[in-house]
Amino acid sequence: MKTFSRSVLLSLLLIIAAPAFSDTKMSAVQIFECEFNGDAGAAQLLEVTADWIKAARNTKGGKDIDVAIRFPIAEGGEAGGDFRFVIVFPSFSAWGAFTDAYEGSEVEGADKNLFKIADCGQSTIWEGIHTL
Repeated sequence: MKTFSRSVLLSLLLIIAAPAFSDTKMSAVQIFECEFNGDAGAAQLLEVTADWIKAARNTKGGKDIDVAIRFPIAEGGEAGGDFRFVIVFPSFSAWGAFTDAYEGSEVEGADKNLFKIADCGQSTIWEGIHTL
């Protein structure tokens, strides 16, 4: 009974504390590891990315999306790829709304154009902090 009472008390404290932790400046960051296809290069990537951002911002959850492209100058370990396609969402709820709305959206079509010039198969999801 003692363990049960402690579990209930702990759960109650977590429920009370949840609003304080949900109002953080944590963002959802999805990082894709990409390789150029054929002779594609940075100029084509920037053009396709501009169209991608426009489509993403017209998709539910993507209104405040930010995108960065990272080109490695030195790599170590198991790192690979020609560039990283980094998508930053203001919150995990925005990321979830975007992911839910993705199928059949304008951004899904923009992805097809991106995939013509690059293979971006692997991705990781990160939690980030906005400091500004």
